Amino acid sequence: MAQAVTLYDHIAENNRKTVLLVALFPIALVILMAIACVCAISIIDDRDCTLEGIGYILSVFPNAKQYIHENNAHLWSGVGYAFAYSFFITVIALVWSFISFNIGDKMIINSCFANEINRKENPKIYNMVENVAIAAGLPMPKLYIINDSSLNAFATGKNPENASVILTTGIIDRLEPIELEAVIAHEMAHIGNRDIRLNMFIITGLSVFGFIADVIRRSLTVNTRRKSDKNSSGVYIFLFFIMLALIIFNAVIAPLIQLAVSRKREYAADATGALIIRNPLALASALEKISQDARVEVLDKQPRVAIACIANPSLSAFFKEKELFSTHPSIESRIYRLRQSAGRL
Repeated sequence: MAQAVTLYDHIAENNRKTVLLVALFPIALVILMAIACVCAISIIDDRDCTLEGIGYILSVFPNAKQYIHENNAHLWSGVGYAFAYSFFITVIALVWSFISFNIGDKMIINSCFANEINRKENPKIYNMVENVAIAAGLPMPKLYIINDSSLNAFATGKNPENASVILTTGIIDRLEPIELEAVIAHEMAHIGNRDIRLNMFIITGLSVFGFIADVIRRSLTVNTRRKSDKNSSGVYIFLFFIMLALIIFNAVIAPLIQLAVSRKREYAADATGALIIRNPLALASALEKISQDARVEVLDKQPRVAIACIANPSLSAFFKEKELFSTHPSIESRIYRLRQSAGRL
């Protein structure tokens, strides 16, 4: 007999997977930097016979075990440089993230043209959010409204004490009260699970790698126009490969990991939100309606904010069919999990 799957099982599974995915960020960075450094050292040593250097590069990685046993200088130097550069870049990224983290929520809210509301302006919605916050055991967040007829919502902030919930006018007007309550519970789950903190680091922090790559590119462009000696040309080769590694990390590797993390946190927020209001079917029904009109026009130029929304606000038809490239799991899979867990709270 198959073991019953509960919402608690889904939450625990997704938390484990999130930890593993977040760990991939530094691991992937070090691996890319190691490849870049080995390539740079190889070409520098074979400067007079570049084709031989490229051939050496192509032979290192399939035969890494052999080179390790032989204490190959290129490989060990590359790994050493990789850790040094990765540490330096990670420190810059952490400083950048800390600064951006403290102002990021205000930047996100301003970019969405959201207006803050209080109890007097909209007592019905304000009281609903407050009731869900009490049920979740969390402080009352600030409440913002985006004037858009589509159906979407997201939460942002640094922590539960400094959190905000943003709703579109469409999701307020077009969902049944129990469905809207389920959506608010989903956003409160993101706050309670500290997903808003993770999202803030992802939204504001990952851009630093592209920034560093651009600084290196500009430096190389300026310096290669000047006369350089043989020693400085080796530095330029090193910087060029570091730049390539950062570009690949920022444009390909980091976004794929980021998307995978976002998908897992959506599953966890669905399960936690359903637990808060004790009604998985209400959230499933809300997701069905949201999937029909989730696009928020003001977020078209804010693609990183999409990871915080309950449904991707600007996803094309192509990417809806390619979950690997999506910020969210498919609505169908989310609804299936919620319905599967109904009655097993």
